[in-house]
This record gives sequence, C-alpha cells and structure tokens, in this order.
Amino acid sequence: MSTVNDARRSGAGSIFDEFCAAGLWSGVGPAVAKTMRDAGITGPAAVTVQALAALPKFTAKRADRLYNAWVGAGHLWELAGILVPLGLPARWALRLVDALGDGAMAALQIDPWRLLVLPESTVQQADRLARALDPAVRQDDPRRGAALVDWVLARFARDGHTAAPADVVADALRSYGVDVEAGVRAALAGDRVAEVPDPTAAGEQWIARKALWEAESAIAAGLKRLAAEAKPLAKPGAVKAAAKGLDEVQAGAVAHAAEHGVSLLTGGPGTGKSRTIAAVVAVCRAAGVELALAAPTGRAAKRLEELAGHPATTIHRLLGARPGIAEFTYNADNPLPAQLVVVDEASMLDVELAAALIAALATSAHLVIVGDPAQLPSIGPGRVLGDLVDAGAVPVTELSRLYRQSTGGAIARLAAAVRGGELPVVDDPDHEVVVVPSRGSAEGAHRVIQLVTDSIPRVFGVLPAELQVVTPVHGGPAGTQALNRELKRALNPGPGSVRGFDVGDRVVATANHLDASPAGYANGEVGTVLSTGEKSVRVAFTAGESDIAGKALGDLLHGWAITVHRAQGSEWDAVVAVMPPEAGAMLSRPLIYTALTRAKRHLSVVHAAGPALARAVRQIGARPRRTLLQHLMSG
Repeated sequence: MSTVNDARRSGAGSIFDEFCAAGLWSGVGPAVAKTMRDAGITGPAAVTVQALAALPKFTAKRADRLYNAWVGAGHLWELAGILVPLGLPARWALRLVDALGDGAMAALQIDPWRLLVLPESTVQQADRLARALDPAVRQDDPRRGAALVDWVLARFARDGHTAAPADVVADALRSYGVDVEAGVRAALAGDRVAEVPDPTAAGEQWIARKALWEAESAIAAGLKRLAAEAKPLAKPGAVKAAAKGLDEVQAGAVAHAAEHGVSLLTGGPGTGKSRTIAAVVAVCRAAGVELALAAPTGRAAKRLEELAGHPATTIHRLLGARPGIAEFTYNADNPLPAQLVVVDEASMLDVELAAALIAALATSAHLVIVGDPAQLPSIGPGRVLGDLVDAGAVPVTELSRLYRQSTGGAIARLAAAVRGGELPVVDDPDHEVVVVPSRGSAEGAHRVIQLVTDSIPRVFGVLPAELQVVTPVHGGPAGTQALNRELKRALNPGPGSVRGFDVGDRVVATANHLDASPAGYANGEVGTVLSTGEKSVRVAFTAGESDIAGKALGDLLHGWAITVHRAQGSEWDAVVAVMPPEAGAMLSRPLIYTALTRAKRHLSVVHAAGPALARAVRQIGARPRRTLLQHLMSG
C-alpha cells in the first residue's frame, strides 16, 4: 500500500480537485470548489464544519449540510484516492460503488482486477492498480487469470453472446500473457463463471458467465413448466367466435394462445399480428380470463394498447420494478395474477429480462410471445425470440400474407422484400416511400435537414413529435451527433441551459432509469424536455414525466436523430432513415429492415451508402450469436 499512500500524499490537492469536479461531493460545484481551494480546504484534514462555516456567504446550516455530505462520500474519497494517482478518472469511484457495492474499496484490495467490471477500463489499468496495491504481484496471479476470463466473457456478452468455447476465450486472451487453462480453472472455482453444455455436440469445453447461464437455464425450465401444466383457457366455440374475420393462419394463432401454455406469433409489418392479438384479447374477455399486455419499451406498449384495445405496459412495470431495488415485486414467490400474458416486440428481449418475466408467471398461466425475428436482436445478451423459433419446441405461427395495402402498403411491401433478401427499386406514386439519393454523408445530412424541417411536414402534415430520424452511426456528418446539432439549431435553437438541453428539445435515454420520479423510463425512450431547473430537466416520455438530474443527465442525449438500435420497438408516423457510407460493415439485412419498419405513414430513405446497401440486404443476414437457449429447449 505504500506506493498508493505516497501518491496520495503527493497529490492530495489534485485528488480533491478531481473529486469535486466529478460531482462526488454532493452540493459542491465548480464555484464552491474554487472557494474552498482558495481557503486552503484541499483534503480531508481541512474539511471541518468550522472551516466550511468560515467560507464567504456560508451559513452554519449550509456548512453542516456540506460536512454531512462529505462524511457520506467517504467511501468515494477512499476510492478516488487510489484511482486519481494512477491516472484513472475520479468519477469511476461512483461507478465502482454501483457495480461492487459500498464495499468496493475492500473488493479491489482483495482482487484489483475487479476494476474490469467497468466496461471502459482496460487490462493495463487493472494491472497498474494491482501493482500499486501490491508491488510484488505476479502476472500469473490466479486472480488475474480468473478476472480476465470473466472480462472476455463480459466483452462477448456486449456483442450478444451468452457463452463461448474455451478455445475462443483463449484466442481473445493470447496477447495478455495468461495461462488460459489455469485461468479457466480459477474462474470456475469462483462465483462468476460456469462450465456449460456444448451446444454444437463437438465435444468442446464451453464456459459462460454464471448469471447468463442461469438466465437461459431458467427460461428453458420455465417455458417447459408452462407448456406441461397448461389447460385450455376457453372453449373452442369462444375461440372461433373471437377469431371471426381472421384468416386460417391467424385464427390458428388465437387457438394456440388459448390452448397452449407457450406459443409464438411472428411476422413482418402489415401481416396482421395486431389483429391477431386483438382476437386473443377478445377470447380472454369472453372467457373472463385476466390478461396482461406488455412490451420492452413505453412507446411499444402504447402502440400495443392502441392496436389491441386493451391496457398495456412495459415489462419492467408489469413485473413491479421498484426504485433502488434490484428485484422485481413479481417473481417466482409472488407470481403475476394474469392468466394470459402477451409480450410484443420480443426480438428486444435479452435473456435476463426474459428469465425474470417467465419466473413471475404462475404455473397455470399462458404466455404468447410476439415479435419479428428479422429485426435486430436485443441490445443485451441472448437471442431469445430467434432461439425459440429455431428450437421448434413450442407452437410457432408465422404470418406472411400482406394485408396492409391501402395504409402502409408501400412500406410493408418494401419491408417484406428486404426481409427476403431483396432491395427492390421503389416505384410509389403516392410517395409513401421516397428514396433520396445522396453523394456522400455531407450531402445526405443536408437532405435530412430539408426533409425534417420542410418537405415532410409540408407535404404530409406530420407533426414534429411524430417525425424521427434514424441512422446506424453516431459519428460523421450523417451520424446522430452531427445531425442532432444541426436539427437543434433548426428546430429548437437555444443556449443549452442544462447540460446542453433547453425546453422543447427532443431527447433520448441511453440507459434504464426505472426508479426516476414520478415515472421511470427505459433505454431508448424518446421524450421532450418540458422544463429545466438547477442542474435538472423534466422530460415527457410516453409513459409519463420524469425528473432527471445528477448522473442520469449523463445518460440523456438529444433525440431528433437516434440510432437504429435505439429506435427498435418504436414507430413514428414519418421516419427518415439515413444510410451513410460510414455505416460500412455495420450494414446488415436486420439493421436495414429494422430501420425501414419504424415508419407508419411515410418513409424517406436518404441513400448515401452506394452499392453497399443492396449488398448488405442480399448477403449479410443476422450476425451469429453464441447462445444456449435453443439447445436447452431442444434437449
């Protein structure tokens, strides 16, 4: 510890400055920090109620409040004291507490490589921390090997994988001087990594993060439980009456929902999924069956409610997410009262949320999973919808006949063609779909501004709140960052009074904050700033208004232009889908299909990607994810 202590003594002022600048001392902003620094308050020994009360314009009450806040942040100061001297950001202290708990400092002393729990940290930084805490530490330390195995699995999880062959993990660690075999043994002896079945039957050793393995295992066991215990919810006559007006395939899906504990309904836009769900609702009403409708996002839930004619909510709210509490209200010990649950936009379901949902269903409940496997998979790890379809272990109804011809016809036909791997020439005299060719990103960005500020509102009468720009990338002239700057300048110019935001700004959430007051919100939710306060904003999201302050402000971006991934699960009357050359290798059939299917009334495609767009639709399908659910369901 001497190395760290020496650094602390030599750089206490720097630690104090960074600590305050990172906002880790509640109530201390840049101006107060400067006042304290000028008065010689630059470290713990100098922080007393008397010293604070002596500062200009400070009352005894304010001094007492700040001192109590300082005491409450003691664990953060301790962490900053080891981070800052090593060139690591002081703000990581709060991130480490969020990830490791209030005992984060003790956890790092026991295992310095727990620093890798932060996605932006590097192995080199964790090694540096380990040497600072113990100069005699060795590269072959078992803790290092175990932590790096878990770190690689975490990186794979961010790409959607839930498991990996040990050989693939070894390849990823080759340049880090790790004895992978020993590292895997050490990881398996801990509580974060598990050995799992080889889904390929090739006799390889596979490993996974325990949380993901347990989630996939729980999904498979839970679905098999529901399928085995189900009893029909309605008589055949009631099902037939509710399905009147549907085609044979759609009526079959309604019958599956009433008869089977688990059933899947898939299909693209315009194929009648919503009409089919509405018929399921009618069956439940006729039979007196308690029903719950849910979707991953607030906007998707609102659309489901409108189309099905029954109240719907987000999955998190359905399960009873509570502020500051990791567990849901409804779980295996306290199941949901609903006898039938419909989950829409299931392509967005990751394994952990799916496991929580299925665990909360009573043994006698029925589950109808609705989604479009051709869309992008979930942001989180797993391939729940695709794995269940491929496993063939529960009834699957795929709707393929296009019904939406007069309203949404051109969009639906284009989507169906892309879904099948073709990018047709658009010939739409009604201009429901318009392709705007552009020579490069700069020209494409110019076209976007024209479309959003003039052409689409003028020609189609679309209100700004129902017009959304989607793009695959953040950077470049046609990425979210540059487009949002230009769209703010054009649509809602202002000084950016709170972290760049003004009243009237369109914003998008980049993380879940389900405990926000008065209504929580999820990653990808788009809203409008209603008011601003001192270091806070109030935003109107689909599910309600939320007050956003502190670190949550850092998870908020301008939202006139958002990524295709964040747009998933939502629809707008009009969408401008930008395809810039910067998208490059990101372009794939699922990404392009997801972008095109966000529009209900009008779609403008700003095409600047050249032949790469058609090639991606033709040749680049869903990027494979290594998962276990299909294997577990088939076994």
